Amino acid sequence: MTEVLQTALTNAVEQTRTNIPAFAQHYPDDCTVRGRYAPRAPRGSFPAGANQGWTTGFVPGCQWLAYEVTGDDEFRVAASAHAADFARRVHDGEDLDTHDLGFLYTLACVAPWRLLGAEADRDAALAAADALMLRFLEPAGIIQAWGALTDPEQRGRTIIDSLMNLPLLTWATDVTGEVRYAAAAARHARRLAAHIVRPDGTTFHTYTWDAVTGEPVCGTTAQGAADDSCWARGQAWGIYGFSLAFDATGDPALLAAARSCAEYFLARLPADGVVFWDLVFSDGDDEPRDASAASIAACGLHELSRHETDPARAARYAAAGQRMTQDAVAYSPAAQGVDSDALQLHSVYSRPAGEGVDEGCLWGDYFYLEALVRHTRPDWRRYW
Repeated sequence: MTEVLQTALTNAVEQTRTNIPAFAQHYPDDCTVRGRYAPRAPRGSFPAGANQGWTTGFVPGCQWLAYEVTGDDEFRVAASAHAADFARRVHDGEDLDTHDLGFLYTLACVAPWRLLGAEADRDAALAAADALMLRFLEPAGIIQAWGALTDPEQRGRTIIDSLMNLPLLTWATDVTGEVRYAAAAARHARRLAAHIVRPDGTTFHTYTWDAVTGEPVCGTTAQGAADDSCWARGQAWGIYGFSLAFDATGDPALLAAARSCAEYFLARLPADGVVFWDLVFSDGDDEPRDASAASIAACGLHELSRHETDPARAARYAAAGQRMTQDAVAYSPAAQGVDSDALQLHSVYSRPAGEGVDEGCLWGDYFYLEALVRHTRPDWRRYW
């Protein structure tokens, strides 16, 4: 297994190297089209290829991982140029009206701060944390996911993906000593554990609170098969995000939430170990897989195994994460002999919207590479 993962890691790093010239001139779109990334589509005042949206941070994220694996300055120089552009974005106030600032700035700026200690990266990430704190709603105790805070349709709504944005706030407390960041992150995570996780261990994609009273309202979906189904990528975010939240807080309710998400995910694995886009589907269903969900879950299971207090569970989660990483290798272009600039194929952005179905995607690339690093380099320190 180690040889398979090491070969896959080498292939993924080399594809990341190949992508440097094109991605330096423009940011790629969220997903491939027929296996190739085009420049990011224009939106509003942003031209094609601009640093906007929630997925651009995965480009430098892959480059920082490749730099750690190889020590090659080509990756450091490329990723540092992106870090400078992310500093410009946050200081200019461009496209910050989202909870996804954690996805963006943890990988673009916290990662190089951890690796190299550049003050400009620290300052940019702290500015992003401050912008994220503006979305923390009292008395609900949650971070609003989408839209302007004045938007009545989105007011009080959060999504399970938000768990991966919380480490930016935890990091901000670590470097400043200001407890307000970590306190907001902990409160948000506890609210999700209590309401976005159902009693059977499945999760809602989105959950809404009354922004005036703070009372929980209801759970729905935007990307799952139905409000009461279990969107696969969201369940994977739950495994990883609740594991990180438990590590930050020591709250046993968050460990229990991570376990619940993990157990249900593992129970719904098809024979080849790569889940369908919604966990309501399994072997025999004519639906697309989501390899990105598999890679996220593999990272999450590896993280959960480090914090699990029961040794038998910890060993089972560690073994499952390694096995799922190996299963995900079969979905890489190199393993399939396919010409693509993605690191991983056969993912799904939004099946209901018909967007990025059976394609590569930037987050799939990053978490596939992180899973390979995690399972070949036990001393790797996470960016989150």
